[in-house]
Amino acid sequence: MGIYHFIAIGGIGMSGLAKYLLENGHTVSGSDIADSKYIKALRDLGAKITIGHSSENVPENATVIVSTAIRENNPELIRAKELGLKIYHRSDMLNEISKSAQEANKIFIGFSGTHGKTTTSGLCSYILDKAGFEPSFVDGGIVPELHTNAQHKGGKYFIAELDESDGTIVKYNPDILVINNLEEDHLDFYKNGMPDIVKTFNTAVSHSKKVLINNDNKGVQLLSGKFITYGLENADYTAKNIKYSADGTTFDIYCKGQLLTSVRIQLSGVHNVYNTLAVISALSESGADINIVKDYLYGFTGMGRRFQKVCELNGIEVFDDYAHHPTEIKATLNAAALKFGKEHIVAVFQPHRYTRLKALWNEFKNAFDEAGRVVVTDVYAASEDKIEGVTGKNFASDINAEYIGGDMKEVAKLLLPTLKKGDIVIGLGAGTITALGKELEHLELV
Repeated sequence: MGIYHFIAIGGIGMSGLAKYLLENGHTVSGSDIADSKYIKALRDLGAKITIGHSSENVPENATVIVSTAIRENNPELIRAKELGLKIYHRSDMLNEISKSAQEANKIFIGFSGTHGKTTTSGLCSYILDKAGFEPSFVDGGIVPELHTNAQHKGGKYFIAELDESDGTIVKYNPDILVINNLEEDHLDFYKNGMPDIVKTFNTAVSHSKKVLINNDNKGVQLLSGKFITYGLENADYTAKNIKYSADGTTFDIYCKGQLLTSVRIQLSGVHNVYNTLAVISALSESGADINIVKDYLYGFTGMGRRFQKVCELNGIEVFDDYAHHPTEIKATLNAAALKFGKEHIVAVFQPHRYTRLKALWNEFKNAFDEAGRVVVTDVYAASEDKIEGVTGKNFASDINAEYIGGDMKEVAKLLLPTLKKGDIVIGLGAGTITALGKELEHLELV
C-alpha cells in the first residue's frame, strides 16, 4: 500500500482522489488553508490533515499530490523537492487510479467536454450504484443521493470526470470516452481557442478504445476519428418524443432506429436530455442491461451546485449553480424558466476570472434572456490579476442589469430587501457566489 500527501486536500477534486485512496487501503495525509466538510469526511476515514501549509507536514516517504493551483513557492512543494519525492499532478494520480482499475478488469468510462461532465459522470455513478453494480468512481462534484464525490467498490465499472481545463485529458486511456460538447473556454490555457482545444481532444480520442460524441454539437464535429454518436437526430443513439412538465422530462431512446428504452427524469431542460442520452449510450456500449439501470434515473436530483436548492425564505426559493460559461448559464436559466416561469427568475451572476469575462463578453451578454431580473456582482478573480475595464460593474451596465459590489455578505444584505414572495433566486458562478444562500438565510434569521 502506498503513502500519499495532498497539498490543498480540501478541494472537490483533490478530496475525491484522497477518499478513493483511503478506501483502497492507502495511507493519506494532507494540508489546506481552511477546514471544511470534505476534510472532516477524510479525517473520519483516517487521513491525517493539517490546517496551514508547512514543510513539516510532508512525510519523508510519501508521493506528493498537487493541483495546477499550487505555486512553486509553496513550502510543502519545496520540501518535497528537497527530499526527492515523487510529485504527481492530480491528473497523474487519477491516471494511476484508472490504470489500476483497468488492471483489475474494470471498465473505465470517462466523461469529458466543456459542459456537463460533472453531471454525466455523477448520473452514471448514481444509477450504477443504485442498480447494485457497485461502481468505483471519482467525480467532480458531490452526488447528493450518495453523499460523496468518490468511492472504491468491487464492481466492474470505474467512472471518472476527465477535466480538459489544463490539457491533462490526454493522459488517460479510457475504455469508453464520452465527449458531451466542445466550446471555447479556459482561454488562459488554450491560447489559440478552438484549434488548440480540438488538437487536445483529438489526442485524447486517439488514446481511447471507444469514443461517444454528441453529434449535434458544432465543436465536437471538428474532431477526427471513428465515433459512436448520440443526439436528437442523425445519430446512432437518439432521443425522441421529448415531453417536458413541471415534475420532469420523459423521452424515448432509439439505437440505430430501434427503440432501446423509454425514460423519465426529474431534471428539466434539453441539456439534461443530452446528459441522460450520453450516459445511457455509454452504458449500452459497455454491455450493461439498460432496462435495469434506467429505472433509477428519476431518483437523480442533479449534482451538488448544479441547480441545487439551498434554502427557502418566506416563499423565496434560493438555488446555487456552478454555471460560469455562457452556454451553461443559458442551459440553467432555460431549465428554470421551464419549471418556474421566466418572470420569477432572479439571476445573480458572479463572473469567474477576468480572462473568461473578457474573452466571452459578447457571449455572456446573450446568456440571460430567460431571467426576469439580472444582478451582477464583482468578478471572482481565481488568483488572476485585474484587467483594465473588465469589471462586474461595467458588464452590468452593458446588459442593463443591476450591479451589487462587495463580498457575498454585502451582496446578500443589499439583495434581500428587494426580493419578494415567489422569486426564484439563482446564484450563478464558480466562486464565492455559492455562499449567497447561506448569507441570505443568515440575514433572515437575525
